[in-house]
Amino acid sequence: MAKTAKSPEAKRKSKKGEPAATGKVRIQYYRSFIAAPKTHKQMVRSLGLTKLNQIVERPDNNSMRGAVAKIPHLLRIVE
Repeated sequence: MAKTAKSPEAKRKSKKGEPAATGKVRIQYYRSFIAAPKTHKQMVRSLGLTKLNQIVERPDNNSMRGAVAKIPHLLRIVE
C-alpha cells in the first residue's frame, strides 16, 4: 500500500486533534514581582520578561496561556 502525503493542515494537528498554534501571543509584564513568591518570579523570568511594561511575543499555545493564567496578577495578554 502506498503512503499518501498528508496535507499541511493535517501535519499541524496535535495528537488530540487540536490544531497546532500558528499564531503569536503578546505577553506584557505590568506589575512588579518584588513581594511575589519565588515560583512566580521564576515563571516571569522563564517567559523572557526582565523589565516592567515589557512585551514579548511567544507562540500561542496552551502552555504559554497556562503560564500567564498562573500569574494573572503580574502578566496580561495584549491583543
